[in-house]
Amino acid sequence: MGIIIDTNPEFSYEIVLAIPYANWLNERGELDGVITSFGMKPFYYFCDDVEERFEIRTFDTNTNGLKDVPNDWIHHNSYAVTKKNYSDLSIEEQSEVNGVLDYSKWTPPPYPEHYQTDEFNHLKPYVVINSNYNVEYGNDITKSLRYFDIKTLYDMFNYLTDKGYHVIYKRPDNTEFTLDQNERVTLSGKFTLTANVEGTGVISDYNLCTYYDKVINLNLLKKDYIYSYNELQMKLFSGADGFISTNGGGGFLCSYFKKPVLFYIPHGKELRPGYMTKSNSYVQKLSNANIHVVLDEGITNDYSKLIKKIKEIF
Repeated sequence: MGIIIDTNPEFSYEIVLAIPYANWLNERGELDGVITSFGMKPFYYFCDDVEERFEIRTFDTNTNGLKDVPNDWIHHNSYAVTKKNYSDLSIEEQSEVNGVLDYSKWTPPPYPEHYQTDEFNHLKPYVVINSNYNVEYGNDITKSLRYFDIKTLYDMFNYLTDKGYHVIYKRPDNTEFTLDQNERVTLSGKFTLTANVEGTGVISDYNLCTYYDKVINLNLLKKDYIYSYNELQMKLFSGADGFISTNGGGGFLCSYFKKPVLFYIPHGKELRPGYMTKSNSYVQKLSNANIHVVLDEGITNDYSKLIKKIKEIF
């Protein structure tokens, strides 16, 4: 009898820990089925029996199913790699295991090949900018750092479109998929990403997209297709020429698609030495994409290094 994957952790944990394990089982003929959150079936295209049961995601490892997968912690699997707990390692040893998992039962599915399509060739070349604007760690929304502000989006849109790219802007409004605790708080608070632009007034990031012929808000593009939100983004991502992303689940999804990914990391454990850049980091191993990292540790965002790096890559 095979194994049923039954899990509803936050999105990043599911796509990094649960899905590669499910695909590994599938390739061995040992996957009987998947029970997951609403909207996640496209990520398990390789399984014929997928039940979208969960209406919420949870951080609680006692109930979200991660105890039943080989890696139950996304930031390292120290014991599997070194036979020591992370706290027992030296600083140098910790650097070696940051972002490293147990890969013995871990095979990321080939999303670029499965979702390849010619439907979006008229947009090529295009770059995906992946952002979010959510409550973080239960703090007030004003403490959030893991997003691109209006001025930075303006700079990115101008540079990329002048270079001949279309831009697909992805910043979910939290109505597209099953939410975790922080996303639910954000949605209930009706928080929006805005800025007061001189000569224009208060505009949102979504409003900003409308000022450009070659910038496309993914949420609006969805209205033109019968695909689900996740089907659409997987098809789009499969044809992208590169990605610019904050750290977190959306960025890790970008790393599945074999094209350059520039990560902007203002906080989180991804700031740890070597986490994102080692050849055996899970971020690198999701598809062997070229991963570029801009670290911006502090209490406020400084996007200047990000803009400089974008001009080096694109």
